[in-house]
Amino acid sequence: MRENRTPTAGARSVGASLTRWAPGLFVMAVGVAASIVLASLQTLLGALVIALLLGMVLGNSGLYSAALRVGIGGGTKRLLRAGVVLLGLQLALPDILALGPQVILLIVACVTISFYGTLWVGRRLGLTRAGALLMAAGFSICGASAIAGMQGIVDADDDEVASAVAMVTLYGSLMIVALPLLNAGIGLDATRFGIWSGLAVHEVAQVVAVASTAGTAALASATVVKLGRVLMLAPVSAVASIGERRRAAASAATTGATGSAGRAEAAVVATSRSTPLVPLFVLGFLAMVLLRSLGVLPLPVLDLGRTATTILLAAGMFGLGAGIDLRKLLRSGGRFAAVGATSTVLLAAVSLLGVVVLA
Repeated sequence: MRENRTPTAGARSVGASLTRWAPGLFVMAVGVAASIVLASLQTLLGALVIALLLGMVLGNSGLYSAALRVGIGGGTKRLLRAGVVLLGLQLALPDILALGPQVILLIVACVTISFYGTLWVGRRLGLTRAGALLMAAGFSICGASAIAGMQGIVDADDDEVASAVAMVTLYGSLMIVALPLLNAGIGLDATRFGIWSGLAVHEVAQVVAVASTAGTAALASATVVKLGRVLMLAPVSAVASIGERRRAAASAATTGATGSAGRAEAAVVATSRSTPLVPLFVLGFLAMVLLRSLGVLPLPVLDLGRTATTILLAAGMFGLGAGIDLRKLLRSGGRFAAVGATSTVLLAAVSLLGVVVLA
């Protein structure tokens, strides 16, 4: 007979879990606080990247004990997903719709071409499907935040996540120098240069750094275009989730074909049930976008949401960093670097062509 669990027993179980997680969560909180402080002291690296680096330092030292692994490992994916949900509070649909149909079409086209182009190149250069999907999301949508969102869908190693984040940071930083120099020869006006910056540069902070070199008009258009790319996280994640669901079901069916038909059918059904059609955190992200778009949230609440987003994503990145093997990361870095370079050039070229023709 199955034992019935009373509410009191359930509360005790939750309390016991929190007690076991407490040391790891405390260290994670210290790492997040340090990353935010360090990010405020310079402009090259954001809090998410610094948190990842601090986690890597912990994970590759002798200080990462089993007691810390419980809390850090248990909280990482949950915190990342919560951060992606709150990211939606930074997006207002009226602002994006105000760009006009041509620019919106350009955003969709650039993200689509960059995503599938990077995925194709990544697979051809030897990345796993999960690693290529992380690179595609990070380079085509919104850097580390998109990588965090995609990591919640695909079965990627922590080392692959670290490589993708490192490449987004590297090539995005190079674009801060490259785009203004290129535009000196191309001669785009401020508004078009802002649109190009919003389309071609990976992280939001990097977009701000690039566009600000051309003045406030460029900065305003670049920021809204970049947020339009961030909004693409929802449909791209949904499509990726459906694709992973189908692949898992096909794999289960193929595996089951060697046994009885009944076992194959059961494997497909179990896989379909375990893999959501659209991840709940993506639906949460869309709900936050709609809430922000209604205009009912006061500015202090939006500021609080922005801060909470940074904290949650930085905590998740710290946890991912703690699980990274530096030696394995260094061995695989060359392939990720080649994919990142190709993806950066592809997106910059396609978006420039689009700006010249459509914007």
